[in-house]
Amino acid sequence: MQTIELGRTGQQVSQLALGAMQMGNATSEADSVRILNRYLEAGGSFIDTADCYEWWARRDSRGGESEELLGRWMRDGGKRDRLFLATKGSALPHYSPDLWNADGTANWDLARRTFAGAGRRTLTDALDGSLRRLGTDHVDLYYIHVDDKATPLEETLETLAGFVQAGKVRFLGWSNVRTWRLERIRGLCERNGWPLPVAIQQQHSYLRRRAGLDTASIVDAEQLDYLRDNDDQTLVAYSPIVKGVYDSKEKQRDHWMMASYAGPDADARLAAAAAVAAEVGVTPNQLVLAWLLAQTAPRVLPLIGPRTPEQLEDALPALDVKLTGDQLTRLDEAGELSER
Repeated sequence: MQTIELGRTGQQVSQLALGAMQMGNATSEADSVRILNRYLEAGGSFIDTADCYEWWARRDSRGGESEELLGRWMRDGGKRDRLFLATKGSALPHYSPDLWNADGTANWDLARRTFAGAGRRTLTDALDGSLRRLGTDHVDLYYIHVDDKATPLEETLETLAGFVQAGKVRFLGWSNVRTWRLERIRGLCERNGWPLPVAIQQQHSYLRRRAGLDTASIVDAEQLDYLRDNDDQTLVAYSPIVKGVYDSKEKQRDHWMMASYAGPDADARLAAAAAVAAEVGVTPNQLVLAWLLAQTAPRVLPLIGPRTPEQLEDALPALDVKLTGDQLTRLDEAGELSER
């Protein structure tokens, strides 16, 4: 596995990041360890988690299961020094028994209205809790998980700068954020001498979000333009294969994530991905990961979240796919929304 530079920091990270969201819940500890060991064996080093993972999987959970599992795994064999470790704060909702519906599923409407946020005390407690669960004295990258417009940006950025100064965090990131906020963050950092977030983690794939969708989480044309002009921030793309929809006609038709993409543009892009994948001799999911890895303006670092060891094995061949200039052009030009 090759590496790329994170922003303009000089820090090299593996070109494919591994998401640990489901580890300790949907993915058993044994399978999680298999996935983590195989990822390291393949040359990976960039592991991503969050303090809230996965509160929604079990009634009355306060999250932290993923971080705790990673802490146990890292202690077995002294793996911490081999990793670029990222975690996040701000997205754990305040506790309420109403966070779970009668059938045990999460009440996401309530959760989104009660996120902990990015205030000084909240973030300080969240980071200290993450470090304790992970069993480390610092993380390499710390994200604001869900952009918090109720807290002054100055308070959040000054707090984060304090984490860096204290040696608890090496680099900063931001997630689920609109472009105008990134511009405001940049200006405040420049004026106050605070460290700029160097990783922007957003939902991003080959499919483009449907016209008119109002969301802070999925990259749009304006954000891509911003990131082209500001290569000191790297786009970390979560849900890069949209839960595997590229390989499944059934998921293309029925999966809930397709609501953000469905339409003529998505149909054309799905067809193009399938056609080029057939030429190359890979699956469409692998093709899309290879397309993301080939992006240079802006550079993209895909973050995969395999639930099973088999899903990781399915993703790894994308690292060896080399797309021709013609194939990249055909993929880039597919669709009906070139004005985006």
